[in-house]
Amino acid sequence: MVEKIIEETTYTIGEFSKIVGMNSSTLRYYENEGLIKPNRYKNGRRYYTKADLSWLKFINHLKGTGMSIDDLKKYIDWRKQGDATIPERIELLKNTKKNFLHQFAEVQHHLQILNDKINWYEEKETGIITDEENFGKYLQSLGHRE
Repeated sequence: MVEKIIEETTYTIGEFSKIVGMNSSTLRYYENEGLIKPNRYKNGRRYYTKADLSWLKFINHLKGTGMSIDDLKKYIDWRKQGDATIPERIELLKNTKKNFLHQFAEVQHHLQILNDKINWYEEKETGIITDEENFGKYLQSLGHRE
């Protein structure tokens, strides 16, 4: 019987930082905070794998929703504890989602006001809106809040 040896692709911290778009110091910070745990060669040098890439992408998705470093640490700790902590993880993710949706609604509102202001200026330029009409009244006429 012939045994197959499959070599996994590995990345140095410099290579990995380019792939993930983060600088090496950020990766070291994440490591110090316990968010990632790179492998180590016998000589102590870090190396990363595709599994690390997938994990970091997921961590960045959670961060992108506004999850705090402390909550990320909780999530990681619960994950290490296994399936018994799934209810805690669900609750944390649901709370993160609720907070994110609130922030997202605010961003959408800001974008709406920006679009309204652009439209207001364009309509002023073309004479659709008279000089007397102010932006607040324009928003009211659209049913939008300031």
